[in-house]
Amino acid sequence: MNILNIAAYRFVALDDPAQLRSALTERAEVLGLKGTILLAAEGINLILAGAAADVEDFLRALCADARFATIEVKRSWSTEQSFKRLLVKVKREIVSMRRPEINPCKVSAPRLAPQELKRWLDQGRDVVLLDTRNQFEVELGSFDNALALGLKSFGDFPGATPALPDALKERPIVTFCTGGIRCEKAAPWLITQGFRQVYQLDGGILNYFTQCGGAHFHGACFVFDQRIALDAALRPFSVTHAGPGPVA
Repeated sequence: MNILNIAAYRFVALDDPAQLRSALTERAEVLGLKGTILLAAEGINLILAGAAADVEDFLRALCADARFATIEVKRSWSTEQSFKRLLVKVKREIVSMRRPEINPCKVSAPRLAPQELKRWLDQGRDVVLLDTRNQFEVELGSFDNALALGLKSFGDFPGATPALPDALKERPIVTFCTGGIRCEKAAPWLITQGFRQVYQLDGGILNYFTQCGGAHFHGACFVFDQRIALDAALRPFSVTHAGPGPVA
């Protein structure tokens, strides 16, 4: 497996997304990388693949910008390029929720480390695992006994949360998604709706797989590239179909 795949995001105020788009596009093209980079006033969201040295070169240049110096990167490997082309876009949001009052740059829920979540689950601690992903992703795999809202897209999340029982407002809730970006928006939204003990799984399922393997998880994790899904060892998982969708 000689192709390095990376997924990373950071909520950080950007006043120059169009200018960044030009610089990042040029750098990625020179290095022969493919994938998607989304930029908005609220930050950056990217999934890229290429030769390991070229991907790491891109990351070094990105992290030279102080705004991205602490960006957390999830890595996995494949035998073939996972994307057909490079797409770099400026959008209104790096993950669409359509709730401008939710700004993770300013307010964020506590992060729960994967190993801490595993410890809670090993102990049988009372905790609600809330899957913030789309339903077709949930059907490929999720944490055991996790709660899902049957979402078609993440933008539906705020409208779906009134269906959650009021009793959950007093229980600890851990939101999770593929790499952390969706639950970083979902968790503060829940707090505004009166849920009192809300956490976000730090780095999402991919980070959990890296640190904890497949403990308390069944199936595979959908990823937004041609591999379709990864197992707990971050290897491509064979599936017969997968739902559509943009990077989320």
